[in-house]
Amino acid sequence: MIDYERLQRLVGSESYDQFRVSHRGWVDEYLGNNAKRQDEWSDSTAVGSERFVEKMKELLGFRARGRNVMEQGEGYHLREGAAPYSNVF
Repeated sequence: MIDYERLQRLVGSESYDQFRVSHRGWVDEYLGNNAKRQDEWSDSTAVGSERFVEKMKELLGFRARGRNVMEQGEGYHLREGAAPYSNVF
């Protein structure tokens, strides 16, 4: 989940449509440079400000059980902790 209203304000877009078009261009340009996967985005349930991520955890209710709000870089994300690998044979 992404807080599009906050993201729109941060990048200075006047409307959601303007942001959407700009965003598509940025994604296309980034992926064209053979970008690598970033775990904090692809493995998280929610990414954004601490307030936003806490709100998403609250809204998810029991479905967020086992997920923690973690600070990383300039933001926060909601994700499950790394589980140890174990062989069960």
